Amino acid sequence: MEAGDAVAQLVRDEGTRVLATLVRVTGSIGLAEDATQDAVVRALETWPRDGIPRNPRGWLTVTAKRRAIDLIRRESRRSEKEAEAMSSFEPVPDPPEVVRDDLLRLVFTCCHPTLSTEAQVALSLRTLGGLSTAEVARGLLISEATMTRRLSRAKQKIAQAKIPYRVPSDDELPDRLAGVAATVYLVFNEGYAAGTGPDLVRAALTAEAIRLARLLVELMPDEPTAIGLLALLLLQNSRSAARVDATERLVLLADQDRSLWDARAIQEGVTLVGTGLRRTPDQPNVYVVQAAIAACHALAPSYDATDWDAIISWYDVLLRRHDTGVIRLNRAAAVAERDGPAAGLALVDRIDGLAAYPWWHATRAELLHRLDRTTDARASYEEALGLGLSEPQADHLRRRLAALG
Repeated sequence: MEAGDAVAQLVRDEGTRVLATLVRVTGSIGLAEDATQDAVVRALETWPRDGIPRNPRGWLTVTAKRRAIDLIRRESRRSEKEAEAMSSFEPVPDPPEVVRDDLLRLVFTCCHPTLSTEAQVALSLRTLGGLSTAEVARGLLISEATMTRRLSRAKQKIAQAKIPYRVPSDDELPDRLAGVAATVYLVFNEGYAAGTGPDLVRAALTAEAIRLARLLVELMPDEPTAIGLLALLLLQNSRSAARVDATERLVLLADQDRSLWDARAIQEGVTLVGTGLRRTPDQPNVYVVQAAIAACHALAPSYDATDWDAIISWYDVLLRRHDTGVIRLNRAAAVAERDGPAAGLALVDRIDGLAAYPWWHATRAELLHRLDRTTDARASYEEALGLGLSEPQADHLRRRLAALG
């Protein structure tokens, strides 16, 4: 990564925490966004020239707070109003609230029950997950224009309904957990397999998602959603070191060096899966079930020794609880490994609603490739490449396309 890109990535990663802190301090998401954006611009202008400060987050926070004070002064019309606004920056003891972490606190706040779950997740990802509108749209499988409208409506509703940016009380936490878990999961997914850019993995995002998932378990230790989410992220992330080779090319699961997998993370994840399954004997939890699927892969000594029967059975359980096109696609890929590419392709072709999802086309292309249907495979590879991918992902598909001859 170039030095300028590294600075930009650092600013982006730290800016998310700064925004969360500014929202808490000012009580206004609009003011916090404006002030943080100004601090980010100044960092991008000065850090490449002067060097990265010893405490990047502190530098950004101080700069953003100063900008917020300037904005308050500029907009203030009465001295008492300015004095009241300025008091927001006086250090005060943290109240005895359950959620201590600024970022997790604000994710819970954005996941207010008066907003739809889709709006909760979108707003959290955009505002606090540090993702662009395009990245959020891609993660939720909708167009960027639709996402822009959804975000605008969510912010308008917050303003009109005077929804406070505060920590929810203990009894409110369970009702907001679904949106929080979905947010953390999608932040992880963007880090684990970046949708655009030069890198396959954005380690700062995966690390932040795992940190937030751990905080959720600490906050709600008996909640299966929190347990399953942490297990899933640990098991998925355990393969990170083996997912690219020395030249930064993508390495598929079947070809990965399993000795590079993180055995400690796998052990912790598998233990959490067991705990989650014991807590949900009658009503399987979607995150626990997905973690169980990941555990099947993590515990297989080799790709050839993978228990595809167990994985397909878990997908069947998952579909009864959460039937989506992406889950059906993943199940079809597992069926293709067990029963052959023709069986998998038949299932893939019956899935509706994924025409804009590059991995639906890529999966079709791979199965067609295995069936020696070269012309159809080429068309599907090209469709996938036209839908936007990170450079390592696109490079992999281009190489598969070239292998068709």
